[in-house]
Amino acid sequence: MTFARRVFTVAWIYGLAVLVPMLFLEHQVMERVPPPLSHPEFYYGFLGAAIAWQLVFRLIARDPARFRPVIVPALVEKLVWGIGVLVLATQGRTPTFFVTGAVIDLVLAVLFVMAWRKTAEGR
Repeated sequence: MTFARRVFTVAWIYGLAVLVPMLFLEHQVMERVPPPLSHPEFYYGFLGAAIAWQLVFRLIARDPARFRPVIVPALVEKLVWGIGVLVLATQGRTPTFFVTGAVIDLVLAVLFVMAWRKTAEGR
């Protein structure tokens, strides 16, 4: 159980460290990734949903066996962003610096699968 706790603890701390500052950096993000936002509600909506997932990761970290079924949608959350960014990058539709975040999410996805398997052993 310790492995799963560590994985989800790292995931939620990393996620909050990356996402929360973005709430205050809209203008800097738009300068670095033009064009400017035409719908800032999508930007803040994405951040809100992503931050909510970090809280889910924290919940899972507290008791991975109890919240084992929630690991599956958590895995989907990581795969959607990671694979999506890689596809967009290969098409030249997103800046390549997003690939680093996508790779980190895909590594976390692999760790989520490992945590999911290990929690089955402890049942």
